[in-house]
Amino acid sequence: MSEAEQGRVSVIIPARNEEANIARVVHSLAAQQGVREILVVNDHSQDRTAEILDGLKAKIPGLQVLETDTLPEGWTGKSYAAATGARAATGDWLLFTDADTQHQPGSLAFLLERAEREGVDLLSLSPGQTTRTVWENAVIPLIYTQLARLYRFEDVSDPASPAAAANGQYVLIRREVYDRVGGHEAVRGAILEDVELARRVKSTGGRLLFLPGGAWVSTRMYASLAEMWHGWTKNLYLLYGRNVTRMLVTLAELWLLDLVPALAFIVLALAWAIGAGDLRTVLAALAFFFLAMLRQWNYAQALGRIGLDPRLASYQTAGAALLGLLLLNSARAYWLGGKIEWKGRLYSTKRAG
Repeated sequence: MSEAEQGRVSVIIPARNEEANIARVVHSLAAQQGVREILVVNDHSQDRTAEILDGLKAKIPGLQVLETDTLPEGWTGKSYAAATGARAATGDWLLFTDADTQHQPGSLAFLLERAEREGVDLLSLSPGQTTRTVWENAVIPLIYTQLARLYRFEDVSDPASPAAAANGQYVLIRREVYDRVGGHEAVRGAILEDVELARRVKSTGGRLLFLPGGAWVSTRMYASLAEMWHGWTKNLYLLYGRNVTRMLVTLAELWLLDLVPALAFIVLALAWAIGAGDLRTVLAALAFFFLAMLRQWNYAQALGRIGLDPRLASYQTAGAALLGLLLLNSARAYWLGGKIEWKGRLYSTKRAG
């Protein structure tokens, strides 16, 4: 990175009850070239987030800690925290990133240079996913392969395509473009503020670049099954564009092509093992087995294409079962629930975008 590009980026991190993550993300960003300032917006945390940040300020000169006011009517907490950080930022690029991310050395310099070289106005990554439990291994990779079909990186990055998307875990945007489209105030009530911001940028002629980001940034999104359930319930219906038909098609594919063949093979194999079957049972079991293996092979290829570990395909059957339930629950929450809960706040599904 040239001398002129040093210190051009204001990093903004909304943080609400992030004691387990905040030190790691701040240290990984403080080591980046090109950072002008790191603005952590403490959004009424009730854990040790503020205490940890106080300790970090003495070690990291460029770190500023901001506190949000009472959440105004019509705003989501994350958008209000992001807007609070943006108002205080002085860089000509803004990097919005989540507290649960970790940034690899040199990542910001590389991505900023690429954005400048290619005339990009908003660059976003789909980070690498750290998964440590069976339910994470089953669900998280499968969801991201589905999202890669809904929001193809090539389409989002193509100026001629109307497709627009971003991942709020990493959004690098020119300050002038952010201001021109109204910033987070323009998407203040949106649950998927990242996608809505990207749509506004692209609809006004801005250039998007959306990339698989495992080489540069990683995250562990949810530390518990309950968090994951609430988080994807909040997001899936909106990520599918409020299209219940599309959700049901995905559900049918998951259960009929991924879940049923595996279960059918197990049942038929057991029937044959206890002497309750004949040659037809064996042939049917083999047919279902090969179908399940073909689906798993295709899934492994899809994981590799988006930078995730192909070995996670071994969790496909459990993932299909859980993701199907999540799709149903997300549709139910928006159709019948009336409210979505996230991080201790309730949001109306009527105004969620």
